[in-house]
Amino acid sequence: MTTTRTESDLLGSLPVPATALYGIYTQRALANFDIARRPVATRLIHAFGQVKHACALTNHELGRWEKPAFDAIVQSCAEMTEGLLDEHILVDAWQGGAGTSTNMNVNEVLTNRALQILGQPLGAYHTLHPLDDLNCHQSTNDTYPTALKVAALFGLQDLEREVVLLQEAFQGKEQAFAHVVKVGRTQLQDAVLMTLGAEMGAYAEAFNRDRWRIYQCTERLRVVNLGGTAIGTGLGAPRQYIFRVVEHLRALTGLGLARAENMIDNTQNLDALVEVSGILRVLAATLLKISNDLRLLASGPAAGIGEIILPPRQAGSSLMPGKVNPVIPESVGQAALMVMAHDQALVQACALGNLELNQYLPLVADCLLSNIEVLTRACHNFRRLCVEGITAHEAHCRAYVGTTTATATALVSVLGYQRVEALVHQATAAGRSLREEALAQGLLTAAAFDEATSPAATVRLGSPPAPTPTAGWLP
Repeated sequence: MTTTRTESDLLGSLPVPATALYGIYTQRALANFDIARRPVATRLIHAFGQVKHACALTNHELGRWEKPAFDAIVQSCAEMTEGLLDEHILVDAWQGGAGTSTNMNVNEVLTNRALQILGQPLGAYHTLHPLDDLNCHQSTNDTYPTALKVAALFGLQDLEREVVLLQEAFQGKEQAFAHVVKVGRTQLQDAVLMTLGAEMGAYAEAFNRDRWRIYQCTERLRVVNLGGTAIGTGLGAPRQYIFRVVEHLRALTGLGLARAENMIDNTQNLDALVEVSGILRVLAATLLKISNDLRLLASGPAAGIGEIILPPRQAGSSLMPGKVNPVIPESVGQAALMVMAHDQALVQACALGNLELNQYLPLVADCLLSNIEVLTRACHNFRRLCVEGITAHEAHCRAYVGTTTATATALVSVLGYQRVEALVHQATAAGRSLREEALAQGLLTAAAFDEATSPAATVRLGSPPAPTPTAGWLP
């Protein structure tokens, strides 16, 4: 039994593994591109299956293929969409040719899988051909960017769900910690009182904005150039095909896809992908900021801030017994930094496209889809392994409130700035808490002090009117 089969192209002939679903074009690409040393994103492969399926349906409506061949092509496309052919898409993620190697790897695998279904030998291209049949009325330049947008849209749906769940996790902590008064800080210095719940609520609101931005990405990605072939003019494709193919893809995916009015523009300019990447960068910035905040709030725990307790996930040191590190926020921060780096690469790649086509589209696809996947997993892990398990260290919060100058700010609206400033110095000199010193001087009652530093008072919008003497404030 032979271990290879021979296939030919314009450059000559090459042996291809006899059992391989790919062909000579993929064989050459494997020899040419090994920089990333990982294949293209699986989401892109699955989206290609849907794109090729839509193209096949349209071509069949226009009279191409008898039913057995058409059914075999449709089945192979469905299998690719379902992830059953992932192992056969082997080309490197970073490749020259604006994605032609990926498109041809897909064409060859779909062709040979269809030949298998028909009971034909692999490589029997006189029956079905990767170019004449699976690439009929298509170009890499319209199928690849369309598949990328489909893959990104599905990925963004998953990401949006994870951001919503993360937002809701912080909202849960907002309610759980609404009664915990703590010190609010600016420039890492004690500032004013607030509640731990309000702090968590601010984080939830930030993720709410991220969720809304991600949802709006749909409008940027739903416009595709499928049917535009090489540069958006539709060269080589019948007018009926151009008008129908996106409709089929919309029905197959359930996405609100639309054919671009100006397909030349949609083929050469990738500013929509830059915009979407920028929105993902904003989410990364939110994750980086909040994950670092949680590290600070949990720092110590005895010699740091220690206002919250993060769920312990693993031992933190091979030298220091009992040390537990905030590993989940740290991993989320690293993911965020990598997303920012990928965004910069994507922006440069989109800006460096030349004339009617962007030659760096494979790098754009790799960065965009990678960022969507990384952010989705980061949000999932952040919520499940960290945020949902956060508890408040109420004793620490109470101790800080009792000794900090931040508490003094709550008294300014009634006692005046200078009087409170003197009170702070006197309390410090006497080694007493601000509450103890204020009561010792008879400036206010215990009930009045407690009301001024209560959870409701710390989150009240603005200051209440000055109380009358009968409200508990002593002359």
